[in-house]
Amino acid sequence: MAALRFKTALLALLALLLGSTAAAQSPLRSKRGPRTIVRGGMFQRADSLQLRADSLARAALAREIDSMLAADFTADSLVVTALRTDDIARTDSLLRDSLSGRRSLLAADSTRRRGWLMSDSMSLSKVCWLSTMLPGYGQIYNKQYWKLPILYGLVGGGLALYINESRTYKPLRRKFDAITDVSMVRTPELNALQQKMIRSNTRRQLYLGITIASYIYFIGDAAVNYSTNEVSNVKKATTLACICPGAGQIYNKSYWKVPFVVGGFATLIYCIDWNNRGYQRFKKAYSLRADYDNHPEAYPNGSTDEFGGRYSATFLKNLKDSYRRNRDLCIIITAGLYVLQIIDAHVDAHLKDYDISDDLSMNLEPMVDYTYVPTASGHRPVFGFNLSLNF
Repeated sequence: MAALRFKTALLALLALLLGSTAAAQSPLRSKRGPRTIVRGGMFQRADSLQLRADSLARAALAREIDSMLAADFTADSLVVTALRTDDIARTDSLLRDSLSGRRSLLAADSTRRRGWLMSDSMSLSKVCWLSTMLPGYGQIYNKQYWKLPILYGLVGGGLALYINESRTYKPLRRKFDAITDVSMVRTPELNALQQKMIRSNTRRQLYLGITIASYIYFIGDAAVNYSTNEVSNVKKATTLACICPGAGQIYNKSYWKVPFVVGGFATLIYCIDWNNRGYQRFKKAYSLRADYDNHPEAYPNGSTDEFGGRYSATFLKNLKDSYRRNRDLCIIITAGLYVLQIIDAHVDAHLKDYDISDDLSMNLEPMVDYTYVPTASGHRPVFGFNLSLNF
């Protein structure tokens, strides 16, 4: 704006100067033509009063222009100063806000991050691993402290009952092994001892099952209630399936799959136990029969194995090997079922968001088009089909 005013004033000054010069020369031009001869060797003098007036007018105009330029420069400088002042103030306020925000973030971060063990940025897998090694860590991390007495009560109570029952079972087991290592002949004393041992072992396994189930449940509870960071349902379902078979299917609300998973594991675990018991039984019978075959003079009443020498050592060995092979095969199948249900939970969680709307279609229709063929020097028809898929 100041530059425009300066140019305008300068042009006005030049126009005034040119006008005054033309006015001063107009009398001469009116009296003298292109070939006028000056008599006496002197030009006509200009009017001194007119020149004085013109110089005064030019001086006044110059002063006015200078005052206008000075006023414009002063106004512009004030505006620039105001703008600079505003910018500096704005920058200072932004800097203060940034510093205060950074301090608040650092303060909040220092209050949230209480070390690597309780960091808010901890992943779900790390929380589950720490919950496995430190029972109750997941509940503390999720701030669900009221669950800790239940966890420690169930796990501690079940473990105490298991240890107490083991003290009853182990002496019975040692006594049973001492008798059967010498002879497998069934006697009332051996039958009574075996019944007591089986009952004690059943209670012991029940207490152990309660302890393990409570322990696994609270690890899964830590994974389900983990909400510090945004975790996809796919990762949660996969993690739960890794922690406990069937938990991933329950999380995906595929309840109809749970009986197959749980039933499959229960059946395979029973088969493993049944084959293992058969393996231990025929292993001991084979050991006694083989010892009798090697030292018959040490057994005057015949073989002391369970079957009283009715079966040969080779037959008992084949049965032993068959039970062991079946047991190992069931263990492998159980591991395969475990991996399969993890994959199923992972894929099922992915497919929960898959579009299965009615807009799934395929359209096949003939097509006729024209294309330019250089060798034929023109366009030729092209025939084909158009295939369109909507999904």
